[in-house]
Parts: sequence; structure tokens; C-alpha cells
Amino acid sequence: MDMKRKRELLDTWKNCHPEMGVISFRCSATDETFLTTAADIPARFNRIRFQLSAGNCPNRQVQKLWEQYGEDGFELQVVKRLEYDDPQADHTEELETLCELCLLENPKARRFWK
Repeated sequence: MDMKRKRELLDTWKNCHPEMGVISFRCSATDETFLTTAADIPARFNRIRFQLSAGNCPNRQVQKLWEQYGEDGFELQVVKRLEYDDPQADHTEELETLCELCLLENPKARRFWK
């Protein structure tokens, strides 16, 4: 691969704006909702689903519900998206604030990670 092509790919990657926000895993049977932040929403959904399917999720309550009701027993959704301009900046604090707001809006929801 020539240097020009490498530079183009690197620039594309640096300017990529992944979807960021707050996501939820809601057990339909028990109506328990668990919220977490995501710096890359599709990647976070995939990671958590993989952990749950493998039985390695650190959240024991969610793991127990997943084993009992399976993936079909859960609704996975984006609660709020974070709007941002600079893809290189650290948006951790903004995501945490957004998650806190979502928890206030839904008092029955809990954090996915404690």
C-alpha cells in the first residue's frame, strides 16, 4: 500500500464520528432496565451481548436474567445519543453526565456497571 493511501485511511479513521451515548438492556419479563455509556454504540452492544452469551458478564444480575430469559427476553436500545464535534476529544465526562440524566428520568433503571 502506498503512503498516499495510508494517509487517506488514517485521515478517514481520525475523522470518524462513532455513535456515542447511553444504551439500555431491558428485561421484558421483569421490566428491569440497566443503563451504560457507550463511546461506540454498536461495539458496546456487541461486546456486552458476547459477554452475556459466554457467561462472562461482570453484572451477575443481568447475567442471571440473560440465562433465564435469553437474548429474546431483552430489549436493547439507545436511550440518548451524544452530539459532539471533535472525535479526538475525551467525552467520558459528557457520557457520564448524560447517563446520570437518563437515570434521573427513569428511576427504576440501574447502572449496568457499578
